[in-house]
Amino acid sequence: MLKAQKRISKREMKQDALVSSIAKATQFFDLYKKNIGLIVGAVVVLIIATAAFISNRRTQNEEASAKLGSVYSYYDNNQFQIAIDGIPERKITGLKSIVDQYGSTDAGNFAQFYLANAYYHLGKYDEALNNFEDFSASEPYLVISRLTGIASCYEIKGEYEKAAEQYEKAALSYPKDIDAAANLNDAANNFMLAGNNERALELFKKLKKEYPTTQYARDADRYITRLEA
Repeated sequence: MLKAQKRISKREMKQDALVSSIAKATQFFDLYKKNIGLIVGAVVVLIIATAAFISNRRTQNEEASAKLGSVYSYYDNNQFQIAIDGIPERKITGLKSIVDQYGSTDAGNFAQFYLANAYYHLGKYDEALNNFEDFSASEPYLVISRLTGIASCYEIKGEYEKAAEQYEKAALSYPKDIDAAANLNDAANNFMLAGNNERALELFKKLKKEYPTTQYARDADRYITRLEA
C-alpha cells in the first residue's frame, strides 16, 4: 500500500524557498565574487567622490559669497563698470570674474543677475540679455525680474514681439504680483508696436477686466477704442 504523502505547510514552503534563495545567492557570489568586489569598490569610490564634490561646492559657494560681498557696494552705488571689472590691485573680484569662476554656485548665480543689471545700466544690452537669459531663477520675484529684464533688453533693441512675449509671460505666470498689471500693459504696448494689434487688443481687454482699479486699466480704454476702430 502506498503511504499517504505528507502535506507540506505554507511555512515549510516559505522556508524551502528561503533556503533555495540563499543557496542561489551563495552560488552566485562564489562565481562572481571578483566582479562583486569591483562593484562594491566602485560604489565606495563614487560615495567618496560625491562627498568631495559636495564639500568642494560648498567651499566654492562660500568663496563666491565673500567676493560678491566685497564688490556689491560698488554695484549698489551705481559704479557699474567697477562692479563688473572689480579692482584687481585691491584684490576685489568683479562680477564678471565671479560668474566665470563660480557660475555653478548659488552665489555665482546671483552674481550673474547683478552682472546683467550692471550691463543694462551701462547700455550694453546684448551683454545684459545674455546674462539675464543664463541666470537661473526659482523664487517668483527673481523669475519675474529675469523675465522683465529680458523683455526690457528686447524692447530697447526694437524687438517688440519678443519683448511682448516676455512681459506677457511675467504677467500671466504671477497674476497676483504687484507688477502684474504693469507687465501686462507693457506686453500689450509691445505687441502694438510690433504690429500685432489683435493680440494687443486681447491683452488691453484682459488688463481692464482683471485689474480694473489700476491706472493701466483706465488708460487701456483709449487703446481699445483705437484698436477696435
